[in-house]
Amino acid sequence: MTVVGDIRTTAPSAVTPRAPRVATVLAPAAVYLAVRLIGVAVLWWMAGPELVRTLSTWDGAWLLSIAQDGYGGVATTMVDASGNRGTDTALGFFPGYPGLVAVVTLLTGGSFVVAGLIVSAVSGVVAAYGLTRLGELVPGGSQRAGLLLVGLFAAAPMAVTLSMTYTEALFCALAVWALVGVLREQWLLAGACAGAAGLVRPTASSLIAAVGLAALAAVVARRGGLRPWIGGLLATTGMLGYLGWVAARTGELDGWFRVQREGWGWYLDGGAATARYAAGVLVGGERAFDLATVLALVASVTLLVIGVRMRLPWPLLVYTALVVVTVWGTDGLMNAKLRLLVPAFVLLLPVAVGLAKRRTGTAVAVVVAAALASAWFGGYALTIWPYAI
Repeated sequence: MTVVGDIRTTAPSAVTPRAPRVATVLAPAAVYLAVRLIGVAVLWWMAGPELVRTLSTWDGAWLLSIAQDGYGGVATTMVDASGNRGTDTALGFFPGYPGLVAVVTLLTGGSFVVAGLIVSAVSGVVAAYGLTRLGELVPGGSQRAGLLLVGLFAAAPMAVTLSMTYTEALFCALAVWALVGVLREQWLLAGACAGAAGLVRPTASSLIAAVGLAALAAVVARRGGLRPWIGGLLATTGMLGYLGWVAARTGELDGWFRVQREGWGWYLDGGAATARYAAGVLVGGERAFDLATVLALVASVTLLVIGVRMRLPWPLLVYTALVVVTVWGTDGLMNAKLRLLVPAFVLLLPVAVGLAKRRTGTAVAVVVAAALASAWFGGYALTIWPYAI
């Protein structure tokens, strides 16, 4: 109580109302799930009763089969990108996602499809909280920017894969928290997440480089004691462990790379194939998906340059630049490059930070428009275009 003249008044409570606090805590999950629900709803409208099968097709079917029967038990009817099947074909897929799905089946009554969809959904929510934190930590960032980053991420052109039995959601969750760990110099968090990401997909090589270089910088600057050493070493364990296991199993030091090249057509070529593809589309392309792919590739470089100019933290730029270089620099199914850009979520930071400075109505309108466009595009990719992912 305070006294003002003869009138006794009650001081304003220092306790923040519970409802706003709960809303703040739930906001990242709500934004992410709302955008993804729009995408799944449109896909349901386009795919009808085939929705669940559509969400667990292509690579998703391989990953679920590995989860259920292991690398040696994948059905012989499943073939690689060339229509062939060898004893080592399944080794092209990393074990992290299938392993986690196998564990979650203990909660789903043995349904691997449901378990796979749950892993992707929960991973997406975990990624949303990491993206919100990332949006707060960058120069000019804020919670508002972080939430906008979540919305834009969930509305990326091929964000439909975040709701499929694919590795994108799980990898992005681990990658963003590894980068948050780097920015906060929480080296054990950064190293553990990067190490786990190395068991999920080869994109982890970009993350390992970013975490390792940041840890090395901390060591040189004599910050953090032994923790940067431990974090940097942890970051390498998952990927090196799996590649080493494949090498031992195949009897070839480059066993995994050989499987990828022969079975799935992916290998580094310095960008020659991508350049030929882009030139062909720009000169005489008539298909919407091809044009969208080329525009996204060009946009990735443009946004990276903008990120450099706005002075995003260099570990974020290292990670993103390596992802972009890898996507540009590999041969393989060109239309899949849209999906491969999903983990390059740092590219969306300049857009999110810029939108955060606009009026709320403008920012919301942009995210809603992106969500609707992404929903249609994802449905088109999975139900009409035959070689999207």
